[in-house]
Amino acid sequence: MTGGPTLAQADAIAAVRRFSRFYTRQLGLLDEGLLKSDFSLTEARVLYELAIRDAVTASDLCRDLGLDAGYLSRILKAFDQHGLIARAASPRDGRQVLLTLTQAGRAAFEPLDRASQREVGTMIDRLVPEQTAALVHAMRTVERLMGAPDSATAPITLRRHGLGDIGWIARRQAILYAEEYGWDETFEVLAAELLAGFAKRDDSRTERSWVAERDGEVIGSVFVMRGSETVAKLRLLYVEPAARGLGLGRKLVDACVDFAREKGYRTLTLWTNDVLVPARRIYQQAGFTCVAAEPHHSFGKDLIGETWALAL
Repeated sequence: MTGGPTLAQADAIAAVRRFSRFYTRQLGLLDEGLLKSDFSLTEARVLYELAIRDAVTASDLCRDLGLDAGYLSRILKAFDQHGLIARAASPRDGRQVLLTLTQAGRAAFEPLDRASQREVGTMIDRLVPEQTAALVHAMRTVERLMGAPDSATAPITLRRHGLGDIGWIARRQAILYAEEYGWDETFEVLAAELLAGFAKRDDSRTERSWVAERDGEVIGSVFVMRGSETVAKLRLLYVEPAARGLGLGRKLVDACVDFAREKGYRTLTLWTNDVLVPARRIYQQAGFTCVAAEPHHSFGKDLIGETWALAL
């Protein structure tokens, strides 16, 4: 931020700091002893890491928790004095010392773990299921955007659409196209109409949805809709920015092609626009060819609409 933050950056910084103050106060992280125990927040976190791993080195704890080596050494020394940890040479490298919790260490950790579960359970108990799901989704979004290492490597699964997906997909695509291409709200209207028709028909014999999910979060989707007895239409392909470059778009398109072939369609078509270059590249790689192009004014922009087709 050379020269100081912009107004937007300053607002974002203030919002993050405000949330941090709220979060630490809500969970009682400023208390002298975490969860009315004799352990500080950092000590409890080290206990937790030792409890969930079979064995770990001090250097691993420093790296994973971002702790100063001297600070961690003092914590481990205190744990030693209270008989909470055991040390043993690594069977693979005798120079490394592996740390594990003793029976006393687990006895010290278990009340902390139960108290934490009770406290969080009390916090979310007043929420209805939809609010709980929204909270979990929001926290996963924070983890992803702030660079949680596990979220980027979590496996991607494809499933059929479920409750809430139809409205979410129309809204999310509209937001992305507005941010990336400047399209207006009429695209959301089009997407909502297409998806509403798909949901109303509810014809799994000739139509299909695929929703891509990673760590419980929707990161892409696509639909096959019936055009006629011989023609199927690929509709509303999208991939979240954070999931691009992983081959997900091609995986979704291939799923559409396989389904259309399985159901006996002779042709799979799609309609797109010239500015959607990454999507057009995926279609071309999957064997589609552009069979028609026509200029039009839609979504607040002058565009060239294209019809692509794949003979099955």
